[in-house]
Amino acid sequence: MEVTHTATAAPPLPAHPDPKLDAILGSGLPHELSYALGGPFHLLLPDRFDANVASFEEALREAGVEGRVYYAKKANKAAVWMDRCALSGTGVDVASLGELRDALGHGVRGEHVVVTGPAKAEDLLRVAVLQGCLVAVDALDELERVLALARAVARPARVLLRRLPPAQPHSRFGLDDGELEAALARCAQATDAVVMEGFSFHLSGYATEPRAQLAVQLLELCLKARALGLRADRISIGGGFAVDYTDAGHWERFLAEQRPEHYHAGKSFAAADFYPYHSPVAGADALRAVLRTHRLAERLSEAGVKLLLEPGRALLDRAGCTVFRVQGVKDRNGYGIVTVDGTSLSLSEQWFNSEYLPDPVLLPATPRSVGDEPYAACVGGTTCLESDMVTWRKVRLPIRPAIGDLLVYPNTAGYQMDSNESPFHELPLPPKVVLDTAGGTTRWRFDRHPLA
Repeated sequence: MEVTHTATAAPPLPAHPDPKLDAILGSGLPHELSYALGGPFHLLLPDRFDANVASFEEALREAGVEGRVYYAKKANKAAVWMDRCALSGTGVDVASLGELRDALGHGVRGEHVVVTGPAKAEDLLRVAVLQGCLVAVDALDELERVLALARAVARPARVLLRRLPPAQPHSRFGLDDGELEAALARCAQATDAVVMEGFSFHLSGYATEPRAQLAVQLLELCLKARALGLRADRISIGGGFAVDYTDAGHWERFLAEQRPEHYHAGKSFAAADFYPYHSPVAGADALRAVLRTHRLAERLSEAGVKLLLEPGRALLDRAGCTVFRVQGVKDRNGYGIVTVDGTSLSLSEQWFNSEYLPDPVLLPATPRSVGDEPYAACVGGTTCLESDMVTWRKVRLPIRPAIGDLLVYPNTAGYQMDSNESPFHELPLPPKVVLDTAGGTTRWRFDRHPLA
C-alpha cells in the first residue's frame, strides 16, 4: 500500500511531553485492556489529581490566604475523584442531587460541599440544607425556598449570594445589584434560618485580571454585609483556571495555518471556538496571578475573608487519557479515514461546535517499520452518522494505521470523557479504568463496578 501524502495534513499539535504516560503506553497495558474490554476505554491517573489539588493548596499557603479548593464534579463523573476528595478533605462543587448523593456516598462531608447551579431542585436543596452544605443562591425566589426549607427542618442554611458579573450582564446566572440589595436585607431579617457566609461568582473565559477585579468587589460586599450583622467571611471565585496542553510554538502555528483543507470534507472551525490549548499562565500559577493582582491576597488577609475556588479541568490536568482501537482504514483523496471502535461522544469538545485538538498517539499492535513519510488521516467513529467524527482534521501519524492498533488521546480527563455519553447503536459506554501506583507497582481496576 502506497503511503498517503500529507500535503493537506493539519499543523501538528502534540501534547506536552509526559514521561509517566509514555511509560504506561509503552508497557503493553493499553493493548491488554483493549483486548479484555473489547472496546474504547478511559485511563485515570488519580496520583495526578492529588498533585494538582496540592498545587492549588500550596498557592494559597504561599500567599498567606486561608481558603478551600472544591473540585467541580461536572468535569468528570469518575468515583475515584470523590474517594480522593473524601480522604484529603478536598471540597466538591455539585449542581444536581445525583452529584450530591455521589459525593456524600463516597464519604465527602456535607460541610465540604458547595451546591451551585441555577433554579435548584427542591430535593437538592433539602438534602443540601440537611447535610450542612454551602448553597450558592442564584435568585431571590431560590433564597425564599432555602429559608422555607431551613425552617421546616429546623436547621439554618449556609448560603453564598451569587453575583451577576457586571462585565457579563447577559449571563443567566447570579443576582444583579438590586437583587443583591434585596437578598442582603432578607438574610438580615432571617438569621434564624440562614447563615449568610459570603458571595460567589463564576466568569466565562480564563483571564486572571477580571477575576481579581471582581473578587475585590466581593470583598467590599462582605464588608457591607457585615454592617448588617451578617457573617460574610468568604468569597468564591469559581473556576476558569486554564490547562496548558501544548507549547506556544505549536499552538501559534496551528492557529495561523489551519484552514478547511486540513479537515475532512472541508470542515471549518472558528479559531475563537477552540479551547486555548496553550496558556502561558495555567493551573495553580493562574491562581497565583489572581492573588497578586490588585493586592488580592493582602486584601483577603486584612479583611479576614477566606477564598474558595472551584476548579474542574485544572484538577484533572494529565490525570487521564482515552483509548480507541482501530477498526478500519481507507484511503480517500490524498488522506486516510481511520474508523475506531468508539464514537465522537467520548470526546465532548464537539458539544461546543469545536474539536479536541491535542494530537492522538498511535500505538501499533505489532512492530512495523516507520516509512519515510507520515500518514495523514482523520478519525471517524463507528456509527452510521456522517457527523460522527472523533477528529475532523487530518492528523499526521508516523505510519499507516492497521486494524488492532490503538489511538490514544492524551489529557482527556477534564470535560472530555463523559459530558456527552450515549449508548447510541447500543454501543456500551467506554469504561473508566483506574491505574493505582501505590507501593511502586501499577495495578488497574474499574472505577465503578460494571453493574453499579
